Amino acid sequence: MAFSLDSKVKDILKDPRAAAVLDKYAEGASKNPQMKLVGGLTLRKLASFPQSAYLKPVLDKLDEELKAIE
Repeated sequence: MAFSLDSKVKDILKDPRAAAVLDKYAEGASKNPQMKLVGGLTLRKLASFPQSAYLKPVLDKLDEELKAIE
């Protein structure tokens, strides 16, 4: 499965490699129980919320690393 910012959070969290990339940019995200509440959203949509504004500066790198997963 190919990952990107347009992947759903729940799909990213199911794959340990993708979850590790997310944790690199959002420390502890894969272990945060609140992530289950946003599982149906894409990372791009999640990053548009004010609570996730800290992701905006790293979105390009996050997307690049997710896309590199094979």
